[in-house]
Amino acid sequence: MANYFLDTNVYKHHLHHPLMKRIIELKEHNYADRDEYDYAPHDYEDAMDSYEKVLEIVGEICAEIIAPNAEGVDHEGPSLSNGRVTYASGTQANMEAVRKAGLTGIAMPRRYGGLNFPIVPYIMAADMVSRADAGFENLWGLQDCAETLYEFGNEDQRRRYIPRVCAGETMSMDLTEPDAGSDLQSVMLKATYSEKDDCWFLNGVKRFITNGDSDIHLVLARSEEGTKDGRGLSMFIYDRRNGGVDVRRIENKLGIKGSPTCELVFRNARAELCGERRLGLIKYVMALMNAARLGISAQAVGICEAAFHEGYAYALTRKQFGKAIIEFPAVYEMVTLMRAKADAARSMLYETARFVDVYKTLDDISKERKLEPDERAEMKKYSKLADAFTPIGKAMTTEYANQNAYDAIQIHGGSGFVKDYACERLYRDARITNIYEGTTQLQVVAAIRHVTTGTYLAQIREYESLTYKPELDDLKKKLTGMTAKYEESVMNVMETKDGEYIDFQSRKLVEAAAHCIMGYLLLQDVDKNEQFRRSAEAYINYAQAEVNRVYAYIKDFDSKDLGYYKIK
Repeated sequence: MANYFLDTNVYKHHLHHPLMKRIIELKEHNYADRDEYDYAPHDYEDAMDSYEKVLEIVGEICAEIIAPNAEGVDHEGPSLSNGRVTYASGTQANMEAVRKAGLTGIAMPRRYGGLNFPIVPYIMAADMVSRADAGFENLWGLQDCAETLYEFGNEDQRRRYIPRVCAGETMSMDLTEPDAGSDLQSVMLKATYSEKDDCWFLNGVKRFITNGDSDIHLVLARSEEGTKDGRGLSMFIYDRRNGGVDVRRIENKLGIKGSPTCELVFRNARAELCGERRLGLIKYVMALMNAARLGISAQAVGICEAAFHEGYAYALTRKQFGKAIIEFPAVYEMVTLMRAKADAARSMLYETARFVDVYKTLDDISKERKLEPDERAEMKKYSKLADAFTPIGKAMTTEYANQNAYDAIQIHGGSGFVKDYACERLYRDARITNIYEGTTQLQVVAAIRHVTTGTYLAQIREYESLTYKPELDDLKKKLTGMTAKYEESVMNVMETKDGEYIDFQSRKLVEAAAHCIMGYLLLQDVDKNEQFRRSAEAYINYAQAEVNRVYAYIKDFDSKDLGYYKIK
């Protein structure tokens, strides 16, 4: 029986990272739940065994149900009738399978019906679901919204809503509008408080809402009359049971067709405030978006993996000029780099997830008791790393998803351009990943300050200081050389003190930082597991060439020539 968890050995490698012991220790509060819940772990080994068993179930459902349904879902898609959405038949079967298996609310505390898993195994499940069908990941993965409810809602709201999500109800985050896409400060959906009804009423339109006909919505709306910026926005909870919201249309999209992207009309929709007024965008949406960006990174890694498998399998079986095309250097170089990019992207994903895990868990503990000084320092460290790695990870993993999907079609040749092969769907599905939840360009805007303040360089130096096997010295020397050129490139740009020029070169600097980071992560991987050898060698060679390109471009670029790039 096919199983994505068991047929991809790298999952166990990442799951058993040394930092997981600290994460589980924090998450389980010294295993305090074991006396109250029979499924709570008793120790570290028991927790790991629990994660592996659940991930094995996820892997089986992905391989046996979700993946076989993917093509049918892509062709059928969701439908709209009388303001309500009906999922494609394959999507309905997928939802039923994950509900029966108890795979919703994985990361929620046990007292609300969840499994209390750390983010790492949850993101691992998202990775596998995305490999099976990236569109379905958009539905299943929106259980992330429950994390925002848990973090910022009151206890009454947590008890009323989170158990419903854990039981399989769906969620959505209703942020964007026809005139407010990336610029969420421009949101104008109106929230009006009624003293008579002791509730809020929402009126207006939301657009491009993933899973817009969900059971429970988190809605960004303007609660402060007369305001026009982010300080007038608050977060609200809308329950579909109360009515007042209709789906006007489902967008006819290029890809991820099983996931309904909706335009919603709010007409006096009853809602309740989540958290405090005025903090909707400034605090809550930022937290929500960071969680979503990690989920999109998982989606991208799943697509990377799926594209590699499609390209590799075809290259093995397709014969031209008397031999399999994988024997031609032009093809085997492409396939090897696809494998390397998938492994590099996955290493970046799980490193980011570990940072988020430590920070989030300590933050949760801080609400129950005062943190010790060493715990506060630990939370500060990992908060900074999570903030730095989330945008750079989202940018690179999604770009690699597009590149791998592109190469999968190229390997297939003309066959890849027709719908007989899955690579055509992967290509379409990949394209949205570096657009939604913040485009690659916006991720660079978020990441560049960690270039200029030295966050990335400091972390690269920490990786450099680790002890590696002597036989990896040649790879490490390449990485230290890359790091030196990255550092010099940053200095060359920063010494101009020209804000516009720094912005102009920011993407190149962020990419160079990412290549050094992912190279070192793969070096750590191969140091512990020889199966990463080929990917580490191929990726570091590729990354070295990319960093050299950035170095040469910046070194030879005259900032006075910036005007050549401006549209007249």
